[in-house]
Amino acid sequence: MSAAAGADPRLPAPDLAALAGLAHTDPHSVLGAHRLSGGALAFRVLRPQATAVSVLLGADEYALAEHADGVWVGAVGWDPDHPLPDYRYRVHYGPHPDRDCAHDSADRAFVVADPYRFAPTISDDDLRLIAQGRHRRLWEVLGARVMMRTTGLGRVSGVAFTVWAPMARGVTVVGDFEGWEGRLAPMRRLGHGGVWEVFLPEVRAGELYKFRIHGADGTIVDKADPMARAAETPPATASVIVDDDRYRWGDAQWMAQRSGTDALSRPMSIYEVHLGSWRPGLGYRELALELADYVVAMGFTHVELLPVAEHPYGGSWGYQVTSYYAPTARLGTPDDFRFLVDSLHRRGVGVLIDWVPAHFPRDAWALARFDGTPTYEHADPQRGDHPDWGTLVFDYGRREVAGFLIANALYWLAGFHVDGLRVDAVASMLYLDYSRAPGQWTPNIHGGLENLEAVAFLRELNDAIQHAQPGVLTIAEESTSWPGVTRDTATGGLGFSLKWNMGWMHDTLAFLSRDVADRAFHHHEITFSLMYAFSERFLLPLSHDEVVHEKGTLWTRMPGDADAKARAVRQFLAYQWSHPGKQLLFMGQEFGQTAEWADHRGVDWHELDDGPDAHLHRGISLLVRDLNALNRVHPALYARDTRSDGYEWISVGDASSPVFGFCRRGESSTIVCLFSVGPAPFPEYRVGMPNPGRWRVIFDGDDERYGGAKAGAVGAVYETTDIAWQGRATSIALPLQANSSVWLELR
Repeated sequence: MSAAAGADPRLPAPDLAALAGLAHTDPHSVLGAHRLSGGALAFRVLRPQATAVSVLLGADEYALAEHADGVWVGAVGWDPDHPLPDYRYRVHYGPHPDRDCAHDSADRAFVVADPYRFAPTISDDDLRLIAQGRHRRLWEVLGARVMMRTTGLGRVSGVAFTVWAPMARGVTVVGDFEGWEGRLAPMRRLGHGGVWEVFLPEVRAGELYKFRIHGADGTIVDKADPMARAAETPPATASVIVDDDRYRWGDAQWMAQRSGTDALSRPMSIYEVHLGSWRPGLGYRELALELADYVVAMGFTHVELLPVAEHPYGGSWGYQVTSYYAPTARLGTPDDFRFLVDSLHRRGVGVLIDWVPAHFPRDAWALARFDGTPTYEHADPQRGDHPDWGTLVFDYGRREVAGFLIANALYWLAGFHVDGLRVDAVASMLYLDYSRAPGQWTPNIHGGLENLEAVAFLRELNDAIQHAQPGVLTIAEESTSWPGVTRDTATGGLGFSLKWNMGWMHDTLAFLSRDVADRAFHHHEITFSLMYAFSERFLLPLSHDEVVHEKGTLWTRMPGDADAKARAVRQFLAYQWSHPGKQLLFMGQEFGQTAEWADHRGVDWHELDDGPDAHLHRGISLLVRDLNALNRVHPALYARDTRSDGYEWISVGDASSPVFGFCRRGESSTIVCLFSVGPAPFPEYRVGMPNPGRWRVIFDGDDERYGGAKAGAVGAVYETTDIAWQGRATSIALPLQANSSVWLELR
């Protein structure tokens, strides 16, 4: 072998211009090793900052010449009947730029594999599935993937970079590994679907990167990776290379049970948490201990986390996502988040997360106009711009976008063992006229206001989740009367497991926040929810949205002095835990926090210990613990939450008798729940009972342990008499305090 005299390895001017302009769609066709006519090989390599480059062929080394700015070339004689050889480059750099040249003038030399000699890391089948929006494990083929490639000279470690940018003129990987210079790693476009790819040897996990996108509109913008599994801590915006396969899970028992259990037939009470402000300063690993301890002590079955995907502005609480596949770096690494989920599972606590497919922010470095055109967002401003939040709306009808979101949902479930997704702002997805005035929206092809593409997306999402991850939950935050939110997709529904019952929340807060003397005239507010309680499978939320923005808190909304407020809070919670449906309570409300929530400060834990009302806050906390304990051991409170045969009215209540109540039934248990909502106590209130026998008090909201006036109320037994009452053959008489709740179980 020898240098090939007369052979011209130089690149044509158009290729040089395309490389220099970051607009070459197939750099692999011109860089690397290529046969020339006359039995020679051309070697071409991009090393813009190098002082010298040579190619190593076996024991031989051949110097390359700098042909143009950063492009080094050379020709070597080679028998045309022999296959292309394996080779490496030796690249020389001058003194390290961060060191004093007078003390360190040594030449720096590295032997590296050629990025442009490797076959694609993504198959034709993968490309086809991506284009069809049917690749359900998208994270395994797009993004930055640590891998090994095999060559004749040994295995080569590195990272495969792959990104979907269908209208881009060119894409280059930039990052720590090349000094953010932007010339070292142009990517090739594979097929016709708009996927770009390159494998970069010697790049490692932990390094930062972005994609430099030469857009169809002529702009050149550095974009965070839409598929990044980790990101820099905001306000920094780079993506981070991670190796997803290192974490060793310890929740096998939980996962096996999850896949074989109908969660809706089991007790469920959810503690909603904003991780950054629950106890400020704690990361994922500290929360794995302290949050788990607290949730277990309080008896909640699940936590629901406000969005944990990376978001640039903390004040958005995570609802404006820029890196859909990356847990926020504010609290630790992706494996740290896995440790949190793992720890909660091992303590018997399920983990739900808020997931935001309804919109995304306009940050230029993220998803917006990703390839210089509307890529993830809808191109029509009437459908692509969100008027309430100043954000962009996904194009649900574009198959690659739908596939991106569905794969993202599956990634949180599979990659982080999350047990369910609460899907945010579903109503805004379903309606074309959502928050839009006449003239600001265009009807669908049938002349209606339904977003047919979003409907199809939500059905496909729920079907894909139930197929891939049986046993997990999808919960819709849907505030309208859209029919069939929780009905199976096969019968025309959207396929969600549960729907937030916003009407119950608004009506109940409106009723209990009234002056006690006025409530008796507004019983329709407290009873209306039972008229539709079984039209869907409902979750009853008292969420973060209800304790911010000058709405007050559960405590401050209630009328009267501190004792009256505490009574009303206890009654709200008792009603929530006994009403058909599952329960959700935002942090701080489990002890009646007085101040509104703010993301920049912690929960007011001091109210449990300090001040004249501390005993009342401790009482509310104990009440929630007891409600959760009762919920776990009494099937009547949970087993038939979604079935009308699990409920019947006992007393509807009116102005003359401000008491309402109902019966909850399980397979082998019956509980009557009574609520006295008027201003005066009843020394003896008679109520018709659904069954004759002995009824034992299992809960009394006026128990002195909760800050009430009764001592020893729990455990009292009342036996029915043959006095017909309220249309029933038997009845009991018992004392009821004003603004209080009593539950009785048939013995």
